[in-house]
Amino acid sequence: MSEALVKLHLEALEEGGYVATSEQVPGLVAQGRTMAETIEIAQDVARKIYESCLEHGDPIPAAFQAMLAATTEVTVAVGVP
Repeated sequence: MSEALVKLHLEALEEGGYVATSEQVPGLVAQGRTMAETIEIAQDVARKIYESCLEHGDPIPAAFQAMLAATTEVTVAVGVP
């Protein structure tokens, strides 16, 4: 399974809870009671949007483009003695 990095905008709601949106994934809106719950819901919504785009032949959101490239560069931390 591949992974894509998606930037989320989290906003606290006056009535309690949080809402998440993303400029990188149009249509992504997720609401939860806590930040952690909101992020988890947003991950699921982003995955469903991606799957829907594939299924219907719609353009893939920008956040998923790097994942689809033949090569990807990542920076990782490596522990050394």
